[in-house]
Amino acid sequence: MTTRHDLPETDDFTRPYWDAAAEGRLLLRRCADCGRAHHYPREFCPYCWAGEERVAWEPASGRATLYTWSVVHRNDLPPFGERVPYTAAVVDLAEGPRMMTEVVECAAAELRIGMPLRIAFREGAPGGAVVPVFRPDDR
Repeated sequence: MTTRHDLPETDDFTRPYWDAAAEGRLLLRRCADCGRAHHYPREFCPYCWAGEERVAWEPASGRATLYTWSVVHRNDLPPFGERVPYTAAVVDLAEGPRMMTEVVECAAAELRIGMPLRIAFREGAPGGAVVPVFRPDDR
């Protein structure tokens, strides 16, 4: 069996995030003390260091803008080699945090900094994790 490098390791803390993704929802963590949202999920606030009891999950809008990207033409880790070329990206979520992701359903020549994006979800493996990705927002 080939090791897959595109699937997350789910634990008790991150389970709500991955369960929501499987339902087509993106969750963020927000601090009750400083009010800032953050991503990737952490048990504490990375801005003011408030503890776990002051940081909670909340639904995100799924809207983002493209901050930067790189088109990957070679990746030897399974299953990425089967997907090349693909667009690895950093997006600014509407709620403030930046998120590393992939842009799908868009030719590289059409990508622009600041372009509006919306959430989409890709099944990682049959019965496996569902991973958030972004595509152009055609509003």
